[in-house]
Amino acid sequence: MNYDDPIYGNVTIDEPILQALIQSQAVQRLHHVLQHGITGLIGLTEPITRFEHSLGVMLLVQRLGGSVREQAAALLHDVSHTAFSHVIDYVLDGHDAQSYHDEMKEAYMATTDLPEILGQHGYNWLNFVDEEGFPLLEQPSPRLCADRIDYFLRDCIGLGLADQADIDRAVAHLVVRDGRIALNDLSVAQWFGETFMQADDASWANFREVGLYELTARAIRRGLEISAIVQDDFWLTDEVLWQKLHAAQDAQLQELLVQVSTETRFVWDEANPTFSVSTKLRAIDPDVWHEGRLRSLSTLDSNFAAQREAYLNRKQGAWPMRVVLPD
Repeated sequence: MNYDDPIYGNVTIDEPILQALIQSQAVQRLHHVLQHGITGLIGLTEPITRFEHSLGVMLLVQRLGGSVREQAAALLHDVSHTAFSHVIDYVLDGHDAQSYHDEMKEAYMATTDLPEILGQHGYNWLNFVDEEGFPLLEQPSPRLCADRIDYFLRDCIGLGLADQADIDRAVAHLVVRDGRIALNDLSVAQWFGETFMQADDASWANFREVGLYELTARAIRRGLEISAIVQDDFWLTDEVLWQKLHAAQDAQLQELLVQVSTETRFVWDEANPTFSVSTKLRAIDPDVWHEGRLRSLSTLDSNFAAQREAYLNRKQGAWPMRVVLPD
């Protein structure tokens, strides 16, 4: 199986278990689930799919010498993501943790074709639920891990924060030391740390995008209230769930859906907000392989440490938003 990835180039995937998992219904569904949820669907952000990201994480783990088992875990790490991705965390009041897909992973996987496929290749599917056993795939924030690195690199291009030369240089300096992903060049580590915050500010914790997530969440909650959708519909695909909401004959729901638009603006208004909402903040502190040991970038670069602290302090808390509709 050949695959041409914009980050890692043309690769051959020859492991039977990986080929089978890629072709599974559960993984194929991710072709129709966008990483940026609603903003990707309405054209505000690049339409990067959970499939592209999941396969990319697998390829990065492979590139870094991870076992076939960890490559399979990487491919499956986002399989339980719902339609609209992290928008559903807003629906369920999990803005700050954004972990609903992790909490539901075992229950969701049990309903798919994955247990049978994994069993046919000698694996127990339950061993792929907890990602903490795969140190290249997942590490606690603010460390580097394959998941964080891949979604960051993909978004860098879409957000105009990097070109292919930047991406190639970044990937070339990734190393594994003491079981953790690190960078072997201080200047590349600085680029990672600083550009990651820029990506968070431009998209993942962007004022406008957070506002659109909250409006979409309110529409979905209204859909649940009137039984236009049910919670099991969360595991449909973006377009199908969106169409199902639009088909409902409910004025309040339709009014909310109209507001989910690139034309809608959001204004900081502490006196008269439409709503106040917080979100998850992402700011890495990458490990650097320095003088024969792992050191966090913040301990090597005091300016970066101060920049990171100031960024997190500036963005934390609930943001009072007033929705301004187009004339």
